[in-house]
This record gives sequence, structure tokens and C-alpha cells, in this order.
Amino acid sequence: MALPPHIACRPYPEIAPMTETPPPPVSHLNDHFDQRVVEHAADARWLPSPQPGVERRMLDRVGREIGRATSIVRYAAGAAFPTHVHGGGEEILVLDGVFSDEDGDYPAGSYLRNPPGSRHAPFSRHGGTLFVKLWQFTAGDRQTLRIDTRTAGWLPGVVAGLSVLPLHEHDGIETALVRWAPETRLATHAHPGGEEILVLDGLLHDEDGDYAPGSWLRNPRGSRHTPFTGAKGALIYVKVGHLGAQLLVPESV
Repeated sequence: MALPPHIACRPYPEIAPMTETPPPPVSHLNDHFDQRVVEHAADARWLPSPQPGVERRMLDRVGREIGRATSIVRYAAGAAFPTHVHGGGEEILVLDGVFSDEDGDYPAGSYLRNPPGSRHAPFSRHGGTLFVKLWQFTAGDRQTLRIDTRTAGWLPGVVAGLSVLPLHEHDGIETALVRWAPETRLATHAHPGGEEILVLDGLLHDEDGDYAPGSWLRNPRGSRHTPFTGAKGALIYVKVGHLGAQLLVPESV
């Protein structure tokens, strides 16, 4: 079923298929969290995961297969993982297709949180793309969440033209979807605990650049910017307060 325009993510640009020879494992990527990072969708590089039929666009990473990681993960039709435990928790936003596990099917627009110690066997019958964050829970965050953002209620934002769908809050870390009407501007503001943005639709701007769907930004603690939209408006995923927070860390990292 097609999602409403304010929820549906635009298709990502076509990327060349993976090579047959897997590249060396990536253990550290964009791991200086006091630096600003921008990863544009047009520059995306997809890498194979250890599981056949699953590839990843890595955004930041500390550790190899067990460690803090932010990625966009693409499942081919029929791809599946065996049952596994998330020692540090897992956060998922389904961007397109349908993602599934033994508890249900989650279409595009689904927001999931699997807390530390949870286990599942995920798969996708027909393929799908996910935004995934691993090992980014604080010790007391044990809430399981299943939110269908297609039907959830939105709230007015801090200025006219903004609407907010809160997704999760714990220990000063807040996650939300934010819908920007065309020609909307926020005043210059700071992010004491940092800010992370994934552009889902439209076109977001600030004084440093333009960000199309699939673009990912991470602004460090204390950074300032003045975001705005033009004629297109935008839909974005936003997380604030997590950079520098006391997150769970695997023993091997």
C-alpha cells in the first residue's frame, strides 16, 4: 500500500550492484563524534553484510559486527537473518518495502525499538530498506516500541509550518519525525547534546548545504545551524541529545 506523501520515503538513487568479492570488514567509520558529518544519498556506497541478500550503507560505526553502528540496510526479496540477540538494543525505521520478524510485518513508516537483550529472526518476503541504529541505548532504556507513523497523531511544531511526531524519549534523548511545510525556517539554534538527521522526503537546507532524500547529517554537541525549506518542504527523522550520552558498550569494543 502506498504511504501518504508526508510519510513515504522517496526511492533511493540506483546504486551499482555489489561486487562478488566482499571488501575488508569496516570497524571504524565517522567515529569522531565531536565532528560534523554529512553523507549525501548521491554518494552512497552499498557493502555486503555477512548475510546473503542483505547489504548496508554504513553511516557511522565503532566495532565490526558487534558494536555501535548507524546504517541503512537493504534486504533483497527473501533475505533473512537467523535468530539473534541485540545485546545493546536496536532501533529501526522502515523506509520502504515490508520488514518482518516472528512477531509481525512492518511496512514502510514503521518505527521499532528492540531493547537490550531482545531477540528476533528478521526477514523480508519482498524486500525492503531500513534505517538501523545498534548499541545506542542507555542502561535504563528497556521499552519495546512498535509505532505505525502512517496513523499516529502529529503535534504542532515550535514555529508555523512545522509538525512533529514524537517517537521516543529517555534520559534526555529525543527521537521524532518532523514535517516541514514549504518555505519554513527555524531560527539559528544550538544542540547541546548533538543532533542527527535523516532526510526522508523533500529538500532540507541550512547555511552549509542542501540535503536531498537519503542524506544523513550528524551535528556535534554545541553546534549551531539555521535549517529551512524552500518550495518542496521536507520530512526528516531527528534524534537529539544522544551524542556524549552514556550508552551501552559491548565488552569487545
